[in-house]
Amino acid sequence: MEKLISVKNLKKYFKVSAGTLKAVDDVSFDIYDGETFGLVGESGCGKSTCGRTLLRLYEPTGGEVFFNGENICGLSRDKMTVIRKSMQMIFQDPYASLDPRMPVEDIVAEPLDVHGICKNATERHEKVVELLKLVGLGEEHASRFPHEFSGGQRQRVGIARALALNPKFIVCDEPISALDVSIQAQVVNLLKELQNKLGLTYLFIAHDLSMVRYISDRVGVMYLGKMVEIAESNELYDNPIHPYTSALLSAIPIPDPDVQKSRKRIVLEGDVPSPINPKPCCRLKDRCAYAIDICSKEEPVMQEIKEKHFVACHRAKEFIK
Repeated sequence: MEKLISVKNLKKYFKVSAGTLKAVDDVSFDIYDGETFGLVGESGCGKSTCGRTLLRLYEPTGGEVFFNGENICGLSRDKMTVIRKSMQMIFQDPYASLDPRMPVEDIVAEPLDVHGICKNATERHEKVVELLKLVGLGEEHASRFPHEFSGGQRQRVGIARALALNPKFIVCDEPISALDVSIQAQVVNLLKELQNKLGLTYLFIAHDLSMVRYISDRVGVMYLGKMVEIAESNELYDNPIHPYTSALLSAIPIPDPDVQKSRKRIVLEGDVPSPINPKPCCRLKDRCAYAIDICSKEEPVMQEIKEKHFVACHRAKEFIK
């Protein structure tokens, strides 16, 4: 497969009163055409900031993002507007991402209006209806307002809006976390259907580790602004190497009381360090049971420990199963 997205040493820092908050710090990964790349990690690790910076909704502090071989970080606003047609986003909260004063037809048609896609009102309406039907809604929904929909339906409207410009790449920023559990599977299955039908490529950001395994081809794990492990989905879940990944995956409940009771839960001791002015060392060192002297002195570098399995840990080779 060809690389559609290539992120190299991406950084996004925020100036705060206490210093510099390094939300995304020197992160690199690739996303191949037609695949779903899952991005996981605990709250505050920088997942959503990474996705927004990748699309230049936040301007990067440093690094490069290549889309179809072109570095979009150096593009002017006008050129970025053209690229924006191919790169869209599905936001986390369907209650906050839709304007409550606009009918669904205007919400979905907004990207069409901005880019001047439709020639007249009839073509605009037909395109909106086509998009609504694509996500499982009907023409009768076009005249309604967001408050008249359930959470799952609102997220479908958000997906329809993201599809309006026929994008190649979509950042799904925790698109199911605000939905009822019964609705989450429906939305994820819809995303998979649309991917197969339209040839889409996803960056899927989520907390639900089981759902990430279900939808993703490859998975990246972030901790405190850093990427610590990248591997194919089944390989990562079956053979985690980084101590943080192992701890994260051990938190996934197993729907079998006997197995759940007998399994060993890995608990990281201590508090998550502050991402403000971090020291140049392993950021997990104070919570890791395997930390040694070098962990306090040097930042681990991402290395290919096994085929297509990358880990940033000084002792990674010792943890290979």
